[in-house]
Amino acid sequence: MEDKLLKQLQKKYPKGTKVKLLSMKDPQAPPVGTIGKICGVEKDVIRVKWQNGSDLSLILDLDSFQVLGG
Repeated sequence: MEDKLLKQLQKKYPKGTKVKLLSMKDPQAPPVGTIGKICGVEKDVIRVKWQNGSDLSLILDLDSFQVLGG
């Protein structure tokens, strides 16, 4: 991923932003509807600390989520 695109994604999804999981293609995914806080953006993933204790990252082109705010 180019640095310019990464910086855009980091600005669009800043640390501390709350998100709600809509779908995740992983057998260990938190339940749909779980709320989490963004910890950072790296390459094609968004690192999230979920309220259920999971820290499974979102994959930008595969998983689905809703931004709730800061």
